[in-house]
Amino acid sequence: PHGPNQKCKSGPVDLVFLIDSSRSVRPHEFETMRKFLIDILNTLDIGLDTTRVGVVQYSSQVRSEFSLKTHSKLENMVKAINEIVPLAQGTMTGLAIRYLMNEAFSPGQGDRPKVPNVAVIVTDGRPQDRVAEVAAEARERGIEIYAVGVARADMTSLRAMASPPFEDHVFLVERFDLIYQFGLQFQDKLCAIDLSIDLCAEGKHDCGHVCVNMGPGIFTCDCKKGYRLNEDEKSCSAIDLCAEGKHDCEQICISTPGVFTCDCNKGFKLNRDKRTCTNMDMCNTVKHGCDYQCVNTPGSYHCICPEGQLLQDDGKTCGTCKSANIDLVLLIDGSKSVRPQNFELVKKFVNQVVDSLDVSAHGTRVGLVQYSSRVRTEFPLNMYHTAEDIKAAVMKVDYMEKGTMTGLALKHMLEYSFSEAEGARPASRNIPRIGLVFTDGRSQDDISEYAKKAKEAGITMYAVGVGKAVEDELREIASDPVEKHFYYTTDFSAINTIADNLKLNVCPAESQGEVEVKDPCACENLVEFQQATMNSLDQFTQKHILSK
Repeated sequence: PHGPNQKCKSGPVDLVFLIDSSRSVRPHEFETMRKFLIDILNTLDIGLDTTRVGVVQYSSQVRSEFSLKTHSKLENMVKAINEIVPLAQGTMTGLAIRYLMNEAFSPGQGDRPKVPNVAVIVTDGRPQDRVAEVAAEARERGIEIYAVGVARADMTSLRAMASPPFEDHVFLVERFDLIYQFGLQFQDKLCAIDLSIDLCAEGKHDCGHVCVNMGPGIFTCDCKKGYRLNEDEKSCSAIDLCAEGKHDCEQICISTPGVFTCDCNKGFKLNRDKRTCTNMDMCNTVKHGCDYQCVNTPGSYHCICPEGQLLQDDGKTCGTCKSANIDLVLLIDGSKSVRPQNFELVKKFVNQVVDSLDVSAHGTRVGLVQYSSRVRTEFPLNMYHTAEDIKAAVMKVDYMEKGTMTGLALKHMLEYSFSEAEGARPASRNIPRIGLVFTDGRSQDDISEYAKKAKEAGITMYAVGVGKAVEDELREIASDPVEKHFYYTTDFSAINTIADNLKLNVCPAESQGEVEVKDPCACENLVEFQQATMNSLDQFTQKHILSK
């Protein structure tokens, strides 16, 4: 009655095909089943507002090929059906009907309220599980089931699945090539609905926004995008995502129905992600503590000093030059995770730091401590007075190769390394004391107490980490501002770059015999020198740290 090119107009239907792809279905028979599906689809008025179609195949398991909401166009459905690969296992029809009921006809997969649910089960065999109870439950939920049995199918099982009356819903065809007979009857049934009464078109409805024709004399209401249907199922309310907290704006959420946009407070700028904000005016919104002047950068700030003065180690105060003379103690990690060849690189790193200093008895003094499960002073501050002697001693240091007791090492540094007995100059002389901790991993003991005590004792602490070093521990060791006192790189071969950039923020000085002569004039150049150092440090930080 309906030719292959004749589209029947019916009310909206949600239609799911459940096709048996068990191993007993031979390849050429599966191809017939595929053609049968496509032939039926060609006669239907496919569309998201008319007939929606889903296809599920099953054997011992269930697989949805596409759901009711996946495709709105016939050609996309045909393409998907042509790409189905049979599962070729057992025949768990009961399992498949349960999936149909709980998943395929669910709102999440495109099932529409008040639209008829129709299922067509095509099977060649006897189910290996129980079908009667689950099929009855599916029918009670309003699913109209057609059972199409082919070749070896069992009529009792077909009747247990199908909706009554059986003469309209059960089809047993002896050969796969007779499936099309069912197709003709099925499309007649689906196309027989009279659409003469369209309450939406006639204006006989009370929907606030949208009226949807559900068939003769039936309609349902829907809402425009950004609105939701109220409990009366007629009127609509705007969806306010901001008020409902369904947004991820960092500062300000602006709502329009169903949509939100983000904005920022004054002094902040919306980032590229259109969600988060960057403080563009930190100088006026945080306690920056700059001695002279605060300069904004996006999301940060830095302090500057008047010409001829130098920014001090705290990154905030300004002053004339400090002495180039420092007491420097290096704590190096000799734990077994460092490995021998890397320990040699650590020693070279130490020597590069020494190369950048003005070493002498009255100038800079250097001491070296190695730690693993215990702590050993390799040489104290007063042992060597030339860079060459220090470097030679460093290269002779033996690798301990045990654990990582960083807290113990910090305690040793505080109690012994900076004592006058080991060569630290008296505190009254105000010679800067600098500690540099090098580590490649998490400490096995607590570092908090002695990291804090070292800084309280006036020691400027630098922390250098490689490999599996823990950033939080490095930051805890480092002096303020932390960013200028801790460095991290993923591999040992890159630590020489850190040594190049690690200028221990002090001015040069001249020594004349026993008398130290400070050269305040050197500061004019030093401002430029230190600015260049900071620039190269920033570039290094961005390249080696921020990109991790």
